[in-house]
Amino acid sequence: MSDLQHVRVAVLATDGFEESELTEPRKALEGAGAQVEVISEKPGEIQGFRHHDKAGRVRVDRTLARANPADYDALLLPGGALNADRARALPEVSEFIRHFDRAGKPIAAICHAPWELISAGVIRGRKVTSWPTIQEDIRNADADWLDREVVLDGNLLTSRGPRDLPAFRREMLALFARLPAGARS
Repeated sequence: MSDLQHVRVAVLATDGFEESELTEPRKALEGAGAQVEVISEKPGEIQGFRHHDKAGRVRVDRTLARANPADYDALLLPGGALNADRARALPEVSEFIRHFDRAGKPIAAICHAPWELISAGVIRGRKVTSWPTIQEDIRNADADWLDREVVLDGNLLTSRGPRDLPAFRREMLALFARLPAGARS
């Protein structure tokens, strides 16, 4: 198992996140020793979904207004069409993502979360995957869409959706474990 002791991971999510795409990676990260914080636009709890149906709620640890991307070593973007559509419209989310990309910090995005990467302007010329219905959006953003469980391009790891979670978790843990010791919080 990866040792992510002292690695701080930001999870950006809003109401409408795909439940398994937040809870399963978070559980794997915490199991590897990472400190994980859920960050959202509002305090309290956010509503998860299982595709179209309401699922569990998750407590927000910090609001976007109180979160500094420099305080985190890695970024997780869970999917869910409602979540990603809302998040990509928030300038703070785009800036958070741009900070990570400029710094070369690892970003793991699954399902519809690449919409957020498009809005942040960080996928041009990169190889990515996503939920299949947004592949045209990715291609229109001048990225190369691949139909694979996971795609790693530099600091960016992407995955298609819930059925690919085992591969996504494995590759996310490996990517986050490659952080240089000095880069960890």
